Amino acid sequence: MVHSSSQLWAKHIMDDIHVKAQLGRYPLRGFSTFQRVPHFDELVFLSTGLTRVPLEGYKEKCNTRTVIGSRFAKEPLILETPIYISGMSFGALSRSAKAALGKGASKVGTATCTGDGGQCEDERKFSDKLIYQILPSRYGFNPRHMLGAQALEVLVGQGAKPGSGGLLMGKKISAVIAEQRDLPEGIDQRSPTRHPDWFGPDDLSIKIEQLREATDGRIPIHIKLAACRVRDDVKIAAKIGADAIVIDGMQGGTGASPDVMLDHTAIPTMASVTAAREALEEIGLYGKVSLIISGGIRNGADAAKALALGADAVAIGQAALIALNCNKHIPGVTDYPKEVGVEAGYCRYCDTGKCPVGITTQDPKLEARLDPDEAGDRVANFLNAMTMEMALIARSVGKSDVHSLEPEDLAALTMEASLMTKVPLAGTDYRPWENGKKSHGGKKCI
Repeated sequence: MVHSSSQLWAKHIMDDIHVKAQLGRYPLRGFSTFQRVPHFDELVFLSTGLTRVPLEGYKEKCNTRTVIGSRFAKEPLILETPIYISGMSFGALSRSAKAALGKGASKVGTATCTGDGGQCEDERKFSDKLIYQILPSRYGFNPRHMLGAQALEVLVGQGAKPGSGGLLMGKKISAVIAEQRDLPEGIDQRSPTRHPDWFGPDDLSIKIEQLREATDGRIPIHIKLAACRVRDDVKIAAKIGADAIVIDGMQGGTGASPDVMLDHTAIPTMASVTAAREALEEIGLYGKVSLIISGGIRNGADAAKALALGADAVAIGQAALIALNCNKHIPGVTDYPKEVGVEAGYCRYCDTGKCPVGITTQDPKLEARLDPDEAGDRVANFLNAMTMEMALIARSVGKSDVHSLEPEDLAALTMEASLMTKVPLAGTDYRPWENGKKSHGGKKCI
């Protein structure tokens, strides 16, 4: 087919070259990847007919309670829903945003994660269950805060920028953030790409034992990985003693990342779930090591599909910020075209500190636009809605526990989704990943 314009040199490609020619470096942005990649929409659930009996929503309960990290921890993390708030730093987010996330999560019995830069006191105050993240930078690290957490998360990588460190632009390093992170005010911060006190798996196993000893073995220790070499990374993380493994897919959001990392590194979230589950199955630790999936989880259907493919829980970041009001026009308050140069719904300038709704900013005037109480209610409502969607789907396939969802409950709508998840193509028994090994009616699939 001949197109009316160049597909190789499309306008956004030329715009990218113009920006680099002017800046002399790679451009940065917030939000998430712009790549069109296979996602959970390409899977559907096979609800009941005559083969199964559905459950009545008004009188038959569906369990959503989730236990994370029971492998070694004396006090595993117990959540009322298999959804929690992913690590997003105080610095990338405003104090009001962190407080709102803590309030919303606590109202539905789930957890939040600190992210980079240490613990925000308001988040700790309002979060009944807090996951303390340990990053390569160690900015804001406080052993006392770590000891008061309900779980630890050792960050090895994240889907938005695997193999590279965190970024916080100088415009967001206010006096408060600079003091907390022990950094100069107003200067761009680029985190190290790897931890200073361990280099490889053997070193990390020692670090995990140190953390376990420091916390008296009470709380789970998670390892967070970018979805790259998933099978090998998961096996290593499990063998060196992780209670839980978090896999962050290509669609993971960020406050700031190089464009090239967002769009050209890591693998899609959906593809990572099956690979991680099979890796744990191969070493006999599936069901013993908790598996958590993040990166582009937008609703209860996405979350339910992740659980059906093998996850124990999901973590949400960008969706939670949207529930706070990210990219929403508030009449009489916001003026997106004037403030960030685009209409509401198209803003991706989290790195600039100019957030019109007070979420990704350290500007007191902008932050005042976000009421933590009202925003916390919205987060709680959104988490409740997601949980209800998951329960509705589970009952529709005849199951009384969202953790009973399995690959057999799914069908793939595209060949890509089928190959990535090893779920049969809808309406067929065709299993393309078997590459002709399985017979159907005496004939090989070719």
